[in-house]
Amino acid sequence: MADLMSILSSNYATVGANTSPTRGKYVNVNPEAFQGRWTGKYANSQSFEVQVSNVVGFRAKVKYQSGAITKYQDVLIKDNAFRVGDTKFVLTRAGTAQVNTVVTNPATGASTLEKAYAKQNS
Repeated sequence: MADLMSILSSNYATVGANTSPTRGKYVNVNPEAFQGRWTGKYANSQSFEVQVSNVVGFRAKVKYQSGAITKYQDVLIKDNAFRVGDTKFVLTRAGTAQVNTVVTNPATGASTLEKAYAKQNS
């Protein structure tokens, strides 16, 4: 029994050492860099739209729409990125963002990662 506890405790310490949460503080962002309407199209030809509004400090209100899916969420912006449900929005440069969405097939349960770039339309 002692050997089992020894193995568990050493593995627990190892696993904990390999994970590192994102460090740093939330800092205010330039509202003009994020605010507005962003549009793009995934490789599977599915178009999407992200509307970012009320950017104050590092907080914003976001609406994500793709096909029949619409999500509304208050987000926190950190490292020029935020998440809305299964979608991650990363500002890559002024007027351009990378949008990554995990899509799960309801029939098979298989998940795929859809990647696309969005352009800011203001």
